[in-house]
Amino acid sequence: MTESILQDAPNPLTASIADPLVTLHSWADKGWLRRLDSALAAFMRELDPAATPALLVSTAVLAQMEGRGHTCLPLRRLVTQPDEILAWPPAAREDLNAFWKTLPASLAGWLDALRASPLVRSVSLKHAGDAMQDEPDHGQPLVLSSSLDEPLLYLRRYWLHEREVAFEVLQRTSASQIVDEVLARQWLDRLFDPVDSTAVSACEVDWQKLACAVALRASLTVITGGPGTGKTYTAARLLALLFAMHTEPQRLRVALAAPTGKAAARLRQSIDASLQELSARLGNELDLQAFTRRIGAARTLHSLLGARPDTRAFRFNASHLLDVDILIVDEASMVHLEMMSALLQAMPWGAKLILLGDKDQLASVEAGAVLGDLCRETMGGRYSQQTAWYAQAVAGQALPLEFLGKDSHATALAQQTVMLRRSRRFGGVIGQLALAVNGGNNKLAQHLITSDKAGVLHAMRQPSVDTVLGLAVRGRLGAAACYADYLRLVGSRPAGVVLDAPRHEAWVKSILVAFDRFRILCAVHEGEWGTKSLNQTVQQALADAGLLKPRGEWFAGRPVMVTRNNAELGVFNGDVGVTLPGISGSAALRVYFLDGDSLRSVGVSRLAHAETAFAMTVHKSQGSEFLHTALVLPAGGARGLTRELVYTGITRARERFTLIEGQPGLLHRAIEQQSERASGLGLQLDGK
Repeated sequence: MTESILQDAPNPLTASIADPLVTLHSWADKGWLRRLDSALAAFMRELDPAATPALLVSTAVLAQMEGRGHTCLPLRRLVTQPDEILAWPPAAREDLNAFWKTLPASLAGWLDALRASPLVRSVSLKHAGDAMQDEPDHGQPLVLSSSLDEPLLYLRRYWLHEREVAFEVLQRTSASQIVDEVLARQWLDRLFDPVDSTAVSACEVDWQKLACAVALRASLTVITGGPGTGKTYTAARLLALLFAMHTEPQRLRVALAAPTGKAAARLRQSIDASLQELSARLGNELDLQAFTRRIGAARTLHSLLGARPDTRAFRFNASHLLDVDILIVDEASMVHLEMMSALLQAMPWGAKLILLGDKDQLASVEAGAVLGDLCRETMGGRYSQQTAWYAQAVAGQALPLEFLGKDSHATALAQQTVMLRRSRRFGGVIGQLALAVNGGNNKLAQHLITSDKAGVLHAMRQPSVDTVLGLAVRGRLGAAACYADYLRLVGSRPAGVVLDAPRHEAWVKSILVAFDRFRILCAVHEGEWGTKSLNQTVQQALADAGLLKPRGEWFAGRPVMVTRNNAELGVFNGDVGVTLPGISGSAALRVYFLDGDSLRSVGVSRLAHAETAFAMTVHKSQGSEFLHTALVLPAGGARGLTRELVYTGITRARERFTLIEGQPGLLHRAIEQQSERASGLGLQLDGK
């Protein structure tokens, strides 16, 4: 009887040949697509009842790709390697391969089907600076760019953002600004220690000095480098250089920004410290103290641009420009495509934008990998002969031959991009591990972790959850920093005792500093080793140890992360604070945030969008550093378990790093897996 029922049952795949939406919805039911992806394909059918299967499938896959951080869909790979581009589980491949046989067999067939649709705008652009040679723009929801190395399909808004970024970058790096080379050389020699100008290897070039020199001649400069290479140190010297060379330095308007509040606060601290050191060194030659006082507080990008509630629009835009002469943005790897587009459009023409960041860190959570696209050729330099002459004349730096490219391949962007190649702070075993991971050297990475006898590095392979909880409560041998540190300070204030304002502020600051000594970083949200589960179990373990007294959702000592921007409250997605009693000593709780040396707080009743933050994702940790970092790689692995994720997790640790592998071999697998985001930005900038 069962056999007969199975034989007579309709085959969903057969039925879907006539209607591909049936298959797309069934794939969403199985978790291979998101429901949003199949719903978007269904919406295309509503807009055009004659939409072809190729268009519907392309739309669903494009939506899924955007959800994974890609800005477009590479059609050649979709047609020839669908299982690779979709990265679905093995169980899905039989269905996928069978369904693919019902679709056009060649790339040309797919392109014809897409071009024939009234929902697709076909564009032909080889370079962001070229004249537009497109079909008329009638607001089509999809854009097909078919003149690059590979045909790419976009959702309309991402195509527009990518075009805007490419255009702005080319314009701002191509327009030369006049530089007094003699005066620049004099000030650069004062600001930097002398080095051998006849250097012949990359490590002997003063790349920091070179970065300052090239930033003088254009309105956009990209400075990239790993931890400890001195990105903010360089930025501070660049500010001093611009101040020294400006004809009216007292009129200079300088702004500092970063994607998160924590990163912005660290940027301001680093800039202040560097300028203070320079001021002591230069004495009366340059009044840097007055200059430092005029630099406004570092802000999040959302705050800087004037985020508007319940909209993607900003107060500052192409029609209402920012009031700045110099803007330094740190942690640029976290800036997604849409935000970079908004930022560039809001920059006044001629104002200087300096982007700082580590190109090898994780890209932004949202779509785009803008810093990675801007730094695609950074390792090789690709400097022109003209840049080499300029570097020698202004910075006294002789660029090694391996960093010079043929002038025909030396793009304007490459001339304004500098990679800092020597780490002055990150040379210990943590730095060695980060370099090994970043270079894909699995053997060296494993050796460093297993052979370290000083307790700086430690690996827990296939540990129990209780072992990890013990790490959070008590620390480990050689790495004492843990959550007990800050919670003891929370408990040091007797209930009902009222502290005066200075003592209360000192108490709160000591707690926030202690909390930042240790952090658990996760690759995922869900599962036993995800942030949601670990936050619950860590909280319970701390309560069992008598360090916490949870009473409902809010309680003293609860660390929280803001999950949604609220410009009115002055809190933004990613801000981390600790819940504590207010200055009055009453039962009213507030969440306190530390911005450099300044405190800000929000009453818990007003903070609607926040989550417990004993454990946070590696993505959310960018822009922060901790004395001791524990990186959790989940059993079973995850799609996002990549070299970049591990590298980013390692580089959050200043003094101690603990690796927690849910099962053996996860580190090896992650190092072998490099993340790659589909984008046409780099190709447009290169003119391919």
